[in-house]
Amino acid sequence: MARDKTLIVGNWKMNLDMHEASLYVHQLAKLVKNHRDVEVVLAPTALTLQSLSLQVNYRQFKLAAQNFYWRDSGAYTGEISASQLRGIVQYVIVGHSERRHIFHESDKDIRAKVQAAIRNHLRPILCIGETAGERADGETHDVLHDQLIGGLANVTSEELEQIVIAYEPVWAIGSGQNAHPNDVSAVIRTIRSQIKHLYGPRAADAIQVLYGGSVKAESASDYLALPDVDGLLVGGASLEAHTFNDIIKKAHKGSSLAKNIEGGL
Repeated sequence: MARDKTLIVGNWKMNLDMHEASLYVHQLAKLVKNHRDVEVVLAPTALTLQSLSLQVNYRQFKLAAQNFYWRDSGAYTGEISASQLRGIVQYVIVGHSERRHIFHESDKDIRAKVQAAIRNHLRPILCIGETAGERADGETHDVLHDQLIGGLANVTSEELEQIVIAYEPVWAIGSGQNAHPNDVSAVIRTIRSQIKHLYGPRAADAIQVLYGGSVKAESASDYLALPDVDGLLVGGASLEAHTFNDIIKKAHKGSSLAKNIEGGL
């Protein structure tokens, strides 16, 4: 996928029941203006996905699943497969730090999910990031390298075009701590460098890379202004419609400004 749109993803996590989710989408739909340069993705709980798929205007919002199992079918009580999500969602979140650290998903699990998403024509948002301890020990580069290798093993250059990478420093998620934009920029350049090593310069330039980690409306513009950042993975700030709309508006403003600069206006 070309980097022609800024991608804003709202991860609701385990929040909002069916009634609350429907009211939220109704409110957000009235606030958000359609922008050709911004794609807005909502990731509600699995319980609300099907009902919201009937409510949303797909020209305005896309949907994402927060989780799924990598097998397409079978005796896996309580699980949902990527094949069952087809026609309901367009994106799936894979490898979120909460899945890695709370539910102990391994690189093997995450790799299988990436491949299942691609097999079922869904765009995986592959989350990678270091913990506070790993950061303090200077291991950020190695951790991201291992998570990229683990998640992208057996993915071809053609399949890579469907993948989105989300850098989410684990130490910043839900902590209220903001990663400094200069640090984020340096890390994302490292991610693109690793993609270049694996797939070549064209793939490194084309792949969409998001930032996520206690993103607020106040800090969104700082991250969106970074040349290597193609969008945001937003957690708590996506649960309030006006706040999330503010972030979407800033994404449009930033994208428009960048295009004007590129066009010499």
